[in-house]
Amino acid sequence: MRSITLNSENKKNLLEHLLKRSTEQYGDCEAIVAGIIEDVRRLGDQALIEYTQRFDQWEATPESLQVTREEIKEAYTLVDSTLVDVMRRSAVNIRQFHSRQLQNSWFLPGEYGSILGMKVLPLEKAGVYVPGGKAAYPSSVLMNVLPAKVAGVSRIIMTTPAGKDGKVNPGTLVAADIAGVDEIYKVGGAQAIAAMAYGTQTIPKVDKITGPGNIYVALAKKACFGHVSIDSIAGPSEILVLADETANPRFVAADLLSQAEHDELASAILITPCKELADKVLAQVEDFLRELPRAEIIRKSLDNYGYILLTETLQDAVDAANDIASEHLEILTANPFEVMTKIRNAGAIFVGEYSSEPLGDYYAGPNHVLPTNGTARFFSPLSVDDFIKKTSIIAYSRQALAKVHTEIERFAEGEGLTAHANSIRVRFEKDNT
Repeated sequence: MRSITLNSENKKNLLEHLLKRSTEQYGDCEAIVAGIIEDVRRLGDQALIEYTQRFDQWEATPESLQVTREEIKEAYTLVDSTLVDVMRRSAVNIRQFHSRQLQNSWFLPGEYGSILGMKVLPLEKAGVYVPGGKAAYPSSVLMNVLPAKVAGVSRIIMTTPAGKDGKVNPGTLVAADIAGVDEIYKVGGAQAIAAMAYGTQTIPKVDKITGPGNIYVALAKKACFGHVSIDSIAGPSEILVLADETANPRFVAADLLSQAEHDELASAILITPCKELADKVLAQVEDFLRELPRAEIIRKSLDNYGYILLTETLQDAVDAANDIASEHLEILTANPFEVMTKIRNAGAIFVGEYSSEPLGDYYAGPNHVLPTNGTARFFSPLSVDDFIKKTSIIAYSRQALAKVHTEIERFAEGEGLTAHANSIRVRFEKDNT
């Protein structure tokens, strides 16, 4: 984990280094993904079965691709009942939080019989991708599905790879059942994204695909965008802790490592004006690494993208945090809410020493599907908004249009679009009066 005294030059270099984790750096994988997508588009279930055999190593058939109700019931017997109860309570929190995001259609009457408005409707079908194998995250099932359910999406499709035995991770199935997924298919990788984007004989085409995955899944989402809507191209996880001399170094170190354990591309950064805190955090990181089972992954992550950034003032630290625009931002300072008001760019902000990042990952309610790689400057967390669409409503009476028709005609003619102008003008010809 590198310690740097921050200045304008090395800040620029740091931002460029962090961006190397982007999917833009994996162009050599794009040809593979393009081939998979084309096969699924042309061959449908046949391609899914062939790729499932090749990558997941089990003999699938069109009939066995869909998870049965019996398999879901079996999953409940394989997951600790206490964990099932925790998932249910987490789902309540997530549902309640996202219910506050609901929007209604609205209509605004104007003078002379004009009406303007916005019709708000949920998408018809949403697709959720869930990683399998070592990266099985039931929490992501809840976070991706529940906003769609709250939005009113009528059909939610989930794809997730099965193991060599043809079975899906039981925690994933239980979470999907709690969240209310309608159909679950045992398909993973880029082929699953293609199936939901284009549809096959078994898997329906959806309107939007959300959910995390490896580089092939991310590139497939990118390639299919336009045929289907997607949430975002999320990069590896990242955390930034903004702390001053009042912060508990043990808490800071623990929080940094909570994200570094995801994979060797994860980013963990401390920004502080306090050199004493920085030194204590470094020492505490080493203590934790002697204890934690995933220490090897954590150490690689810290070697690659772990930083302690020293600034002259707390305001300098705030400015740097806004430039980095981290996925997760923790504020551990004497006045964390005051500092929070100065933050413009972050996927999620965790305020105070008892609001550590895993609280948001699992339980509090706000979504943990967040913008990464600096995209928090212009992207937002996954929300109900991602599962609705809006249609403008315009209704003018003749009297209302008469008041403005010459202005519209002039505007259209100014752009050289005379047919546009004519479309308005014909309504006021003498024989139409």
